[in-house]
Amino acid sequence: MVWASWTTPGVFTGRGGARTVEAGILTGDLTVHTTWDGRVADVAVQYSGTSQWYTLSGSPVPCRSERGSRELHQAVVESIREDGEVTVPLTHSTAAS
Repeated sequence: MVWASWTTPGVFTGRGGARTVEAGILTGDLTVHTTWDGRVADVAVQYSGTSQWYTLSGSPVPCRSERGSRELHQAVVESIREDGEVTVPLTHSTAAS
């Protein structure tokens, strides 16, 4: 079985926060975690230092490669730091990579 995961703590949200399925908008100091199972990438966030994870809206997304899932993770981290109501972006390069 193929899989990979990435975790980035200390991601401070822009004004719009990160939209989650379970809790709505989260703002502040978040940890972002992406897991790739060889077919899809699941992205979750939590308040840094807590144990409860929340699914980022739009997750999971189709992703054909480990590299594509890593790029997706980084894109989500960067988007959360910017203004806007962040959800998981489905980009052509992610789906095709």
